[in-house]
Amino acid sequence: MPRAVILTALPVEYLAVRNHLIELQENIHPQGTIYEEGKFVTNEQAWEVRIAEIGSGNTGAAVETVRAIADFQPDILLFVGIAAGIKDVKIGDVVAATDVYGYESGKVGKEFFPRPKVGKSAYGLVQRAKSEARKGEWLQRLSSNPKPKPCVFVAPIVAGEKVVASKQSDIFQLLRESYNDAIAVEMEGFGFLSAAFAYPNIQAIVIRGIFDLIEGKNDDALEPEEVRQEKASHHASAFAFQVLSKFQVSDSPSTTNSSPANVQPLQNELDMNNLPIRKPREYVLDLLNRLSLSQLNEVIFRYDFELAHLPNGTPSQRSIELIRYVLQKEGADLSQLLTVIYTVAPHIKEQ
Repeated sequence: MPRAVILTALPVEYLAVRNHLIELQENIHPQGTIYEEGKFVTNEQAWEVRIAEIGSGNTGAAVETVRAIADFQPDILLFVGIAAGIKDVKIGDVVAATDVYGYESGKVGKEFFPRPKVGKSAYGLVQRAKSEARKGEWLQRLSSNPKPKPCVFVAPIVAGEKVVASKQSDIFQLLRESYNDAIAVEMEGFGFLSAAFAYPNIQAIVIRGIFDLIEGKNDDALEPEEVRQEKASHHASAFAFQVLSKFQVSDSPSTTNSSPANVQPLQNELDMNNLPIRKPREYVLDLLNRLSLSQLNEVIFRYDFELAHLPNGTPSQRSIELIRYVLQKEGADLSQLLTVIYTVAPHIKEQ
C-alpha cells in the first residue's frame, strides 16, 4: 500500500486533514513528535497516511519533514494549510504551489537586496494538481456547496518567518516588487520543500487555502478570522485528498517501486565499496574541501537539517565534523553523503 505524509502547522488545518482518514491510530516518534496514522480509501487505490501538526516556521517544517521521511518512508509528502493572498485570489480559493520562494534570503546594506532561494514542488504532483483544478471534482469532497465557488490556482507562493499583516509593510512591498508572480504568502513551505529536495524518490507539494487578503484586511464584510481559517483549511484539504486519490505512485519518474530501499537517495547506485578509490573517507573529505562555503552549508542542510548546530569553524573543520557525524550514524557507508554532494555540486565528480 502506498504511503503519504501530510504535515500541517495549525490545529484547524490538522482537523480538516484528519476528517478524510479512517482507522486512525496514534504513533509517537522517539523524539516526541506525535503522529496519527490512518487510511484513505478511494475507488482507485488505498493509502496509508501519517499526519502531524508541527507548528509554524520554515525551520521546524524542515526538521519535521526529515524526521517523517526517516521514520515512515513515504512515497509522497504534502504540506496542507492556510495562507494569505497577495493578488488574484479570493478567500476560500486554493493554491497548489509550483514554487515556494524563501523571501528572507538576501544582503543587507543601506538597503535590502533579495537573493531568492526557491523550493519546487514535484513535477508529477504539479501536473496532477493542474488536471484536478481543471475538472473541479474536488468540490464534491466538501461538506457544503460554497458560494462563490472556490477556484484552484497552480502558481508560485512565498514563505518567510513573519506574519505579513499590512499592505503598507516593507515586507509586502518587497513581495510585490521582487516576487511579483507569487499569489500567496505563508510560513512553512520553503523549509518543507528544501528538506524534501534531498530525497529525489519522494515527491512533495504544498497546498494552501486562502483565509485572508493582505490588501483587504480592514474590510468590514469579512467573516471572523476563525471562520475563514476553517473554510480555507477544509478547501485545501479537500483538494489535497483529490490529488492524492488520483495520483499513482508509478506516476513518479524517479520511483520504480515503493520499497523502503528506494527512500535513501540513490542509495543502491552508490556503493562505496565499488567506488574506484582506496580511501572513501579521504575522498569525501577532499570533495567537501573543494566546495564553496555556500555549497558546504547546503550539503550540511540537505544531508540532515538538524545538523545546523554543527560547530562554527573553518570549512575544513566543519567538513571533518560532518564526516564524523555520518560515520557515527551510518557506519562506514558514506554513500548518502556522497549523493548529497553530487546533488549540490553535480560537476564536481568530473573535476
